[in-house]
Amino acid sequence: MQSLSSETLVALAMENPANRALLALLPTLDLPQCMLTAGCLFQTVWNLQSGRPPQWGIKDYDVIYFDDDLSWEAEDRSIARVRQACQHLGVHVEVRNQARVHLWYAQKFGASYAPLHRATDGIDRYLICSTCIGVDVATGALYSTHGLDDLQRNVLRINPLNHQPAMFADKARSYQERWPWLTVEAAC
Repeated sequence: MQSLSSETLVALAMENPANRALLALLPTLDLPQCMLTAGCLFQTVWNLQSGRPPQWGIKDYDVIYFDDDLSWEAEDRSIARVRQACQHLGVHVEVRNQARVHLWYAQKFGASYAPLHRATDGIDRYLICSTCIGVDVATGALYSTHGLDDLQRNVLRINPLNHQPAMFADKARSYQERWPWLTVEAAC
């Protein structure tokens, strides 16, 4: 694979038609600090490396944003608006206000989670270092917490910013079942 720069990663992600459509559509919805993030980006890269179609095995397309309104009603309106706008794409779009994650994370995952202050704070806390990436929908710029070396080298490492060994092991195992050439190494 060619050297994985920010520009190269975004270009590879755009080979997935759903990513391309979302990055064209999401800016029109005016969600604050909106980003396309997670599996739809790095799994597209892994799929292309393995000769699979770019969208193979991607369960959902994560859209995050940051709105100071912490009410469920406000987030639910945003979720409904995005899903309605994306309905024609035929993919599952998962929308989350990062300002609210601390309100439900412990109940869902059994671990504490401090409040976030911007959308990228959520990316910084993904379980695996090489997956801490997102594309700003307003600018098309790539955000990467830990750089792209691990993604380039197909390495899965636990993120010290969200040290959850059991959840990391489950997620890494799930990825290795689909892309068996991925390797697990010590923390970032």
